[in-house]
Amino acid sequence: MCKGSVVVAMSGGVDSSLAAALLKNQGFQVMGAFMEVFDESISELENDCHACFGPDEKNDLKDARAIAEKLKIPFYALDLKEKYRKKILDFFVSEYLKGNTPNPCTKCNQEMKFEAIVEELNKREINFDYFATGHYAQIESDPRKNITYLKKAADQTKDQSYFLYRFKSHQLKRIIFPLGKYKKEDVRRLAKELKLGVSEKVESQDFIAGGYHQLFKNAIIPGSILNTRSEVIGEHRGIVFYTIGQRKGIGISSSKPLYVIDKNEKNNTITVGTRDRLLGTNLIAKELNWINFDQLTTNLNIKARIRYQHKEADARIMPIEKKRVLVKFQEPQLAITPGQAVVFYNEDVVVGGGIIEKEVKHEYK
Repeated sequence: MCKGSVVVAMSGGVDSSLAAALLKNQGFQVMGAFMEVFDESISELENDCHACFGPDEKNDLKDARAIAEKLKIPFYALDLKEKYRKKILDFFVSEYLKGNTPNPCTKCNQEMKFEAIVEELNKREINFDYFATGHYAQIESDPRKNITYLKKAADQTKDQSYFLYRFKSHQLKRIIFPLGKYKKEDVRRLAKELKLGVSEKVESQDFIAGGYHQLFKNAIIPGSILNTRSEVIGEHRGIVFYTIGQRKGIGISSSKPLYVIDKNEKNNTITVGTRDRLLGTNLIAKELNWINFDQLTTNLNIKARIRYQHKEADARIMPIEKKRVLVKFQEPQLAITPGQAVVFYNEDVVVGGGIIEKEVKHEYK
């Protein structure tokens, strides 16, 4: 019995390939869709570079198409280069030049994988009931409350729920994450058993092959490195090469390790200091999304994660003006970085999230 039709965003990697295979075995009518986003006019890289945006895309497309043929499912290669440039690359450059450190994955997941692909398929009058990816996350529904929850993956080491906070409950009802209950080693084992041909394929670890700095070209301007007394102690290569919390590559010798603790895009300076200067307790978040309600109207005690590799920590979330929130951690956190996503959890459930606007170094009033 057919469970309905589903489009799988296929990247040519083991995760999305197994997701497509599992859904077909479960009785879904499966279709595959591949995003073509790499633009050679933007980047000049070697063919062996492998990343989300890189010249190896043609090999990924070849692998994805081969998987679709093996599974005997329809396959669509979608030219989304222009949308990717406007929505992801231009946004990334704009934010970096403001001194922020944006996370392109959260934006790409929503605006490209779950929106641009769907829009393009709709233009082609291709109808489907569900949309699926190879993300490690889980979706659970409560029919009694008519609520759908986004939850962490069973494999906590691979959990990707942090990147998916921008969805609403009604959107999650049409999304499937087939790998949510699997561990990575099981995914590779199953892919090998099914002879998908990509069971040992290396994962994309980077946003842009060869480093994102090539996007800035003429915008890279050297400037001063300051200490915490605002004294010039060196020169940086360009503000885009640095992020809050960075230790390596600063080029300043010191008796104690130095970290980037501030970036000032207007003066084109970075400030360095010791690790203790990176600790912060409060931040303001904007561009908020709450999965199962529209707006926070009261204080909320919850756990918050300030970047993907960060362990979420106890915090109190308080609504403030202009649809923003103040996040107050119980314990100081390391390297609160403007531009990064802050995601809120109630145990394994993603409540929502937003973008870190700034760290608050004093008591907020």
